[in-house]
Amino acid sequence: MMIKRSTHHFLTLIACVLFLSSGLLTPAGAQNNKPAANDAKCPAVLQYTVDRLQDEKPQNLCQYAGQVVLVVNTASFCGFTPQYKSLEELYARYKDKGLVVLGFPSNDFSQEPGNNQKIADFCENTYGVKFPMFSKTTVRGADASPLFKQLTQLTDTAPKWNFYKYLISRDGKQVKSYNSTTDPLEAKFLAEIDKQLSAKTP
Repeated sequence: MMIKRSTHHFLTLIACVLFLSSGLLTPAGAQNNKPAANDAKCPAVLQYTVDRLQDEKPQNLCQYAGQVVLVVNTASFCGFTPQYKSLEELYARYKDKGLVVLGFPSNDFSQEPGNNQKIADFCENTYGVKFPMFSKTTVRGADASPLFKQLTQLTDTAPKWNFYKYLISRDGKQVKSYNSTTDPLEAKFLAEIDKQLSAKTP
């Protein structure tokens, strides 16, 4: 009797394994497992993994491939800090059309002394920032992050102050830099955003 029962359990186990391997049954939660970004379709300028500001979890920037990307180095105690409001408004206005704003807090100009949690709280509580923000980053010089080193190389200019801006086209082949005095909502800048958004997704 025990032999028959054991044989039955064994055959049931084998049947389940074969059924799962056939693809006819998906294990619970498997639908949440998204494949890694296809590097062939991801512009080189986005092929970096950076930590999210709020929880320091690694994020692959290839998730933004095909979008117009605005990269900004930010700071909490700068004369340009109110641009957080303009950046958030820009993001809210254009995110459904294919624009993403990526914020990188930096203390390179001695105006971002806090840790990641303090910066995150400041951004949310003071300006209601919803666009993606990443952990405190060095943006210029020998110790600059690989992303900012490449942005500097592609535009021949490193961030000269906080809230320097790099606008990356959908295909990643065009990168334009804008100085800190360029407000994200000024007419000329919005015209360039519209132009970039009108380009076809690769």
